[in-house]
Amino acid sequence: MAERGGAAARGGLLHSIKYLGHTLLGAAHTRLEIFATEIEEERLRLEQLLLIALAAGFCLGMAMVLCVTFVLIYFWDTHRLLAVGLLAMAFLAVAAALGWILRARVKSRPKPFVITRSELAKDGAMLREL
Repeated sequence: MAERGGAAARGGLLHSIKYLGHTLLGAAHTRLEIFATEIEEERLRLEQLLLIALAAGFCLGMAMVLCVTFVLIYFWDTHRLLAVGLLAMAFLAVAAALGWILRARVKSRPKPFVITRSELAKDGAMLREL
C-alpha cells in the first residue's frame, strides 16, 4: 500500500509538471502570436506611410515642374529674376511645412509592441507573486 501511495504521488507530480509545461508553452505561444501580429501591424503602417510619401512626392514634383515652367514662361520678358526668387522662396516654405508635418507624424506614432510588453510585464508580475 505504501508503494501505491508513492506511485500516486509521483504520478501527481509528473502530471503537475506536464500541466505546468503545457501552460508555459501555451503562454509563450500566445505571446509570440501577439508579437507577430504587432510586427505585421507595424510593417503595414510603415508601408502605408511610405506609399503615401512616395505618391505625395511624385505629385509635388510634377506640380512644381509645371508651376515653375508656367511662371517662368509667363514672366520671361519682364521679371524673370523676381519670378525665380519668389518660386524658390515658395518651395522653401512648402519644404519646411512638409518637414514639420513629417516630424509631427514620426513623434506621434505609437510605440511598437506595446501589447507584447504589457503582457510580458503581467507575466513577470505574476511570476514574482509565486
